[in-house]
Amino acid sequence: MATPTHELIGSPHPAVSVILPVLNEESHLESAVLSILSQDYQGPLEVILSIGPSRDRTEEIAQKLSHADKRVVVVQSPTGRTAAGLNLALNKSQSPVVVRVDGHAQIPSNYISLVVEILNASGAVNVGGVMAAVGTTRFESAVAGAMRSPFGVGASRFHTGGKAGAVDTVYLGAFRREALVAIGGFDERFTRAQDWELNFRLREKGGLVYFDPRLQVIYRPRSTVKALAKQYFEYGRWRRVVSRRHPGTINYRYLAPPVALVGFLSSVILGTLLSSLFLIPAGIYALFVVIASLKIATSIPEFIILLTVLPTMHFAWGAGFITSPKSLVPVE
Repeated sequence: MATPTHELIGSPHPAVSVILPVLNEESHLESAVLSILSQDYQGPLEVILSIGPSRDRTEEIAQKLSHADKRVVVVQSPTGRTAAGLNLALNKSQSPVVVRVDGHAQIPSNYISLVVEILNASGAVNVGGVMAAVGTTRFESAVAGAMRSPFGVGASRFHTGGKAGAVDTVYLGAFRREALVAIGGFDERFTRAQDWELNFRLREKGGLVYFDPRLQVIYRPRSTVKALAKQYFEYGRWRRVVSRRHPGTINYRYLAPPVALVGFLSSVILGTLLSSLFLIPAGIYALFVVIASLKIATSIPEFIILLTVLPTMHFAWGAGFITSPKSLVPVE
């Protein structure tokens, strides 16, 4: 199917709605919103915060931001689920351009100007850039290094950068509202992997999903091994759901973590029970982790942390993918 050509509605500076699904983000919400309000964009701008039932001061901070600037609108998201919150914010918006930002992310001052420029130039229905992971603690910095390296997450351009062009999916995304509405918005059955699933449907309708490395979004990584493992377990679990619902979307990059997990465990078990020769695959993986950690690390402490971070990311993702139950989102 040919990719349809779109033009933005209205003036050269169309109205833009920035939508944020927010839950338990008291540490980062204010800086995220201020980074949006300080954009150099010349057109009309609104920020719609879809607030879930948070256990911290998120609601208070959101209301304070709304009272201080009329461009900030707060809507309540009773379930706190990301896809539901995004749809509530989308329904509240009226602008022809909808930009998604997370409550723990920060965008540079020219981000929205670039989004509009790239949407116009490319004819895409969704554009996105680099998930620029940046840590504040030593552990977070190690995770950030792993997230920006092909040794940690594979060769996805939104993680590692690369040339501008058509891609399967992008981080967060900036959309033509008409395209989002036409496919019914985000699928609220998905707790994770909403972006993968949504971008598949956009492309299925002939839309172009476009990556441009000039779009940089600062992302704050998880701060503990436990939180990182949970995050990547959920990533793997829900990516399996996408592959079930949309056959043909899986590739070797997504199969690498489950294969690595099964191979490593099999190697250790057989090597312990039968012969030390079976330990060779586990040893090869361990050597890979050491070499990858050396390449990623910027200091000795970071290298030591990466020896734990990399297997955590790989094996948690793999375990989630392998154990993902069909009941999460039944195939129709």
